[in-house]
Amino acid sequence: MKKTVLVSGGAGFIGSHVTVELIEAGYDVIVADNMSNCDMTCFEGVKKITGKEDIPFFKIDFCKEEEVRKLFSDNKIDAVIHFAAFKAVGESVAKPVMYYKNNLNSFLNVLEAASAHGCHNVLFSSSATVYGEPDKVPVTENTPRKPATSPYGNTKQMCEDILQDTVKATKGTDGEIKGILLRYFNPIGAHPSALIGELPRGVPNNLVPFITQTAIGKRECLSIFGNDYPTPDGTCLRDYIDIVDLAKAHVFAVGRMLENKMKADCEIFNIGTGKPVSVLELVNSFERVNGLKLNYKFAPRRAGDVTAIWADPTLANKEMGWKAERSVDETLAAAWAWEKHLAGK
Repeated sequence: MKKTVLVSGGAGFIGSHVTVELIEAGYDVIVADNMSNCDMTCFEGVKKITGKEDIPFFKIDFCKEEEVRKLFSDNKIDAVIHFAAFKAVGESVAKPVMYYKNNLNSFLNVLEAASAHGCHNVLFSSSATVYGEPDKVPVTENTPRKPATSPYGNTKQMCEDILQDTVKATKGTDGEIKGILLRYFNPIGAHPSALIGELPRGVPNNLVPFITQTAIGKRECLSIFGNDYPTPDGTCLRDYIDIVDLAKAHVFAVGRMLENKMKADCEIFNIGTGKPVSVLELVNSFERVNGLKLNYKFAPRRAGDVTAIWADPTLANKEMGWKAERSVDETLAAAWAWEKHLAGK
């Protein structure tokens, strides 16, 4: 019997890539999104990549309890992967109430509906932001969480706590929930088909769309925030993970839940490469791989940026059997192919 996975926020950057990997792994997928931060471009791309025209899609607002309840009561859902959230750090600092209302209410509604309608498996899309500025790197799943540097990061920490508390409270009941928290590092790139990728609305919040938009001429100049950090080249160090590798981690995690292979009722995994790359190195790699020169300048540091953070992915490698495989070069070539596809080139 095929299992059905609900992907909330499934029309967005990460959600669309996860939907492709789930379908290719043999799952039935339901996509639901309120389309507040995306359009149908990636969902249409998913259909082309998978050759499936009939992927169920629901336009719903996860902050509306009755809409979420109806989704779960009308469909037999075996697992839910929850992406639906606002995700811009800077915007969260400017509009904290909007972030708390959206990110917490949407997740609370999903948990309540899942528990009430026999969906026992919840995978939460978390983030390395929960570690704050770590005392040492790389970070493991046992690295202490630091106070969040933004309301966005705080909502990730709070949702982690809410899931862990719900798992404890529902254990042994009809509405039992098991949870997995995937803490992503820095997802970048696009599907190798160039049919789906990152599609920011307005000014991008992430580095790679800024790079590709500058390369194609949408933006005049790329700003690199801070070149005076205590790192080898003065720019921040990050763990950039290919979006397809990241998406595959969700297939491993969902399989682990549905096949009862979990070793605890709520598990946490870092999803990263374990290899630090500086912002400047990433820019230089993009230029080299794609044979381009980028117009960039150094700008003052940005509030809330940590100096250096990268993952120790050993636990995910050993326990889930998942490993990041794609090189930074492959990833940056795919990101550029996607940007050119958007421009019709």
